[in-house]
Amino acid sequence: MSLLKVTLPLVTDPVLIFFIVLVIILLAPILLNRLKVPHIIGMIVAGVAIGPYGIGLLNRDASFEIFGQVGILYLMFLAGIEIDMYHLKKNLKKGLGFGLYTFMVPMVVGTVTSVYLLGFNWLTSVLLASMYASHTLIAYPVVSRFGLSKSPAVIITIAGTIVTVLGALIVLAGVVGIYSDGAFSMGEILKLLLRLVIYCLVIVYAFPRLTRWFFKKYNDNITQFIYVLAMVFLASYSARMIGLESVLGAFYAGLVLNRYIPNASALMNRIEFVGNAIFIPYFLIGVGMLINVNIVVSSWETVYVAAVMSVVATACKWIAAWLTQLTYKMRSMDRSMMFGLSNAQAAATLAAVMIGYNIGIFNESVLNGTIVMILVTCAVSSIITERAASRIKLAILKDESRDGDERVAVRS
Repeated sequence: MSLLKVTLPLVTDPVLIFFIVLVIILLAPILLNRLKVPHIIGMIVAGVAIGPYGIGLLNRDASFEIFGQVGILYLMFLAGIEIDMYHLKKNLKKGLGFGLYTFMVPMVVGTVTSVYLLGFNWLTSVLLASMYASHTLIAYPVVSRFGLSKSPAVIITIAGTIVTVLGALIVLAGVVGIYSDGAFSMGEILKLLLRLVIYCLVIVYAFPRLTRWFFKKYNDNITQFIYVLAMVFLASYSARMIGLESVLGAFYAGLVLNRYIPNASALMNRIEFVGNAIFIPYFLIGVGMLINVNIVVSSWETVYVAAVMSVVATACKWIAAWLTQLTYKMRSMDRSMMFGLSNAQAAATLAAVMIGYNIGIFNESVLNGTIVMILVTCAVSSIITERAASRIKLAILKDESRDGDERVAVRS
């Protein structure tokens, strides 16, 4: 029996669908700000409510598939294009350290807990642990809104994201190879790494030259905006064609195009506006529409699996952030920022669980548990990130105020 007894006629008119989505995007921040709840949670919950497993107002049709995919790529592209290259080089070592922590801790703890708490075999447990290891920067718009894209904790987390997503991708390739062929193929892993190196070299050689030529020939902001989007999706599709995650391609395109799009430019304003206003909210609503509350609560096994997955994924990301804080002697607010940003599971996790489910490694309980884990981790991520961002911003303002007072005292 459905938990949500109220059902409404299914809306199929494209204009009305877009209107409903715009109303959600408009009202979620307004209503939830009064409750001090991050609007990211509101978007996901709204997706649950209006989706096929809620009141049935909207189906997760092609528009949500397309806009949702665009939204997650936009998130990673913005993370790459807004990052300060000077601060990235300065914090790269810490970022790599965090990447290793946030990959290895979930791999070890996740594998052991899956074997002894969930009763899975070692191969299934390793793949499940790789899902805990990867993460998606769902809460990055919160960081951007607070103007903290240059914060060391944010830059460290972004650098660590690339490390852990690459690691999870390699584990996925290895596990699928073992399951399909019955043996681990080092050759396939080496081929994947070789394709990655060639891909990076081609992008870093071709994109800057093409961008310089295009921007000199065409200085219209709209034309340049369309060009940038085309490059992002070309990089994303190319990455997927060679067996990588498309989000890696979007992020790498952002890094390569970084110096050609100043932060204070009209082009950057357009890029941020379109992503934050349309594409990213569409993605969040689409994630909510995947969640079937009725199936989750219909089986104690599913509830147990979902609870274990959510707790382990969250705990591992906190431990990784804590270890990074201890290693590099960082502040507690920086640990909270790293934990908050890295806790959300979405894009790579969904891809891995669907592959594992389709080839028979995962059962339906893991599939449904993953959807719950996505909801829980996204909620925790947005709440923790917003609190950490407010603390870091307040600390920055206090430091600036103190510096200003000291300068006045020196002059007087």
